[in-house]
Amino acid sequence: MVGAMLIGLQIRDVVLIEALDLSIGPGLTALTGETGAGKSIILDALGLAVGARADSGLVRRGAAQAVATAAFAPAPDHPVWTLLEEKGLAYARDEDLVLRRTLAADGRSRAFVNDQATGVGVLKELGAALLEVHGQHETVGLLDARTHRPMLDAFGGLNLGEIDGLWRLWRQARDRVEALRAQAGQAATEIEELSFRLSELDRLNPREGEEAELAEERAVLGAAEKALADIGAAREAFDGLSARLASAARALERARERVLASGAAAGGAAVTRLATACESLERTLVEAAEAEAAVDAAGAAFEFQPDRLDKAEERLFDLRGLARKLGVSVEELPALRVRFAERLRAVESSEDALRAATADEAAARQAYLAAARRLTEARKAAGERLAEAVMAELSPLKLEKAKFRTAVETLGEDRAGPSGLDRVAFEVSTIPGAPFGDLGAIASGGELARFALALKAALAGRAGGPQPLMIFDEVDQGVGGAVADAVGHRLRRLAAPNGGMGAQVLVVTHSPQVAARANAHWRIAKAGEGERLRTAVEVLSAQDREEEIARMLAGAEITDAARAAARALMHA
Repeated sequence: MVGAMLIGLQIRDVVLIEALDLSIGPGLTALTGETGAGKSIILDALGLAVGARADSGLVRRGAAQAVATAAFAPAPDHPVWTLLEEKGLAYARDEDLVLRRTLAADGRSRAFVNDQATGVGVLKELGAALLEVHGQHETVGLLDARTHRPMLDAFGGLNLGEIDGLWRLWRQARDRVEALRAQAGQAATEIEELSFRLSELDRLNPREGEEAELAEERAVLGAAEKALADIGAAREAFDGLSARLASAARALERARERVLASGAAAGGAAVTRLATACESLERTLVEAAEAEAAVDAAGAAFEFQPDRLDKAEERLFDLRGLARKLGVSVEELPALRVRFAERLRAVESSEDALRAATADEAAARQAYLAAARRLTEARKAAGERLAEAVMAELSPLKLEKAKFRTAVETLGEDRAGPSGLDRVAFEVSTIPGAPFGDLGAIASGGELARFALALKAALAGRAGGPQPLMIFDEVDQGVGGAVADAVGHRLRRLAAPNGGMGAQVLVVTHSPQVAARANAHWRIAKAGEGERLRTAVEVLSAQDREEEIARMLAGAEITDAARAAARALMHA
């Protein structure tokens, strides 16, 4: 599956190329031409666009700067989009991804992604996700041991979903244990603090609404002493009043009786008025008694305790002082007391929680390690199958004396991760009896490129995930005939949509057997003389391809036999 097809390459003022615009299609594209024609310039320009190291020597003589622009069409699920998001660069998954690099004659360079200025390092990261280079002088991708494990897993069809899920569960359980242990270390201090605060709250035993009640009581008690003095003065005014009123009533009654005894008529004016006065005075006696009782009752309502006001003020002071200390209002004290009690119970029970969490962590660890062991065994089995598949590809590529193996090393638990415990490395031995070693340290440039081709051929159809653009630079150097044909066959297989990787492949080649396998063919040639010497690229038609392959077979003089051989190669 093509992950991110290179669809266009625009080159301005790079070495011998003044201006070149190339459209690139899927499948295998061959770049051919005479030695020194400038085939490598195309790859140098592409490398410039994807962040490769560059110096001012790439700038065409007389030009102010070189510019290389590469346009890619990544699949919507390609990881390059995530990388762009991490770098804070704007993008749209339904649009092309354009990488551009300028290189001034003084060696300064600038990088752009979708016309957004960025660092050259960002271009390099994007380039690593978009393409692989395998050649005489460098191999990018295969030498990075971090890519070996994913390749092996893809070859073996290993599903990492289970191990990833168990890793997450173990990590979560471990984090909880660590958090509870950290809490346990602070528990003693917290228990002491909570216990002290609770003892203060328990001693005061604050009630809801108590502050308002105390404030009102204090206000009332503050006025009660003076109020009682006034009531006392009113009560004193009643002293002797009843006796005087009673004496007055008796005097009026005697006066009425004397008038009646004198023979005055009972209905006379004097007797009537005396009777009225007696009745009024009797009523006054009754009302005076009631008023005196009311004054006494009022006094009783203000029954004053000398220390009651002091106690209310002291209580209010204590409540407000504790509230200030705890940073809450007085009204919040009862609820805070409940929260402190709950927290204290939780802290005191943290040991139980830690024991339970530790047991959970141990179970999660065992489940992960068991799955990791199963994954290790599956990787070793897949590694043996991959080694057999690669070995089967080596002999046709003139590497019959070489050996390939997949080393699966199980690391310690401190290296555990969502992909298991294994370090995977592809190792080779190129001389019989020689020890195995890393690809980059053992294999020469040409061997390394062919090892890469053998590995990719073995992975064809089983690589999984989006495939990068693959560039093979003179992978057929120093070989010919059947070996070159084997190289071409494998390159074509990598690009095949069915039964292969379906990858986009560019190959710089001098071999007619390789060029004949291509889906598209570019011929690189020099034009002009002296200061006007330029590199040109011609996209060949089917007939022109036949002529170019015949030239590659016959040399300077192209014969009919060479053309017939070219046709045979192209249709083989």
